[in-house]
Amino acid sequence: PSEHTVNGKSYNMELHMVHKSSSGVIAVVAILYKFGQPDPFLSKFLHHVKTVDHKGIDLGVVNPWTIKFGSRKYYRYLGSLTVPPCTEGVIWTVRKKVRTVSREQVRELRNAVHDGFEENARPVQEWDGRTVYMYNPRSL
Repeated sequence: PSEHTVNGKSYNMELHMVHKSSSGVIAVVAILYKFGQPDPFLSKFLHHVKTVDHKGIDLGVVNPWTIKFGSRKYYRYLGSLTVPPCTEGVIWTVRKKVRTVSREQVRELRNAVHDGFEENARPVQEWDGRTVYMYNPRSL
């Protein structure tokens, strides 16, 4: 399930693309998903994740331009990683456009990580004084 909410709404899945600069700065791009049509980006590599062994798998170079975001709008804030040690100072970019994912795709991802739990996401955190910005290129 999603670890972010928008106006109090959570989603069926959330994809995180984690990046770390040579100076150690961490940035994460998050995409929210609701159940619907299969996601074409996930379809391209999902057959590789059926054999993941918790050490990860090398998919080679994944071209992020193949992800059809559908909009250039996004939310941005400074937060922390959602897994231990929950490192702070992470630049989060959460895409505003909610994509669709099929139930079968979610099932395949769950089977690959053997999570066995319906809720494996970090609970929504308190605001703690954070500011969330929304980038809307049409309003500039």
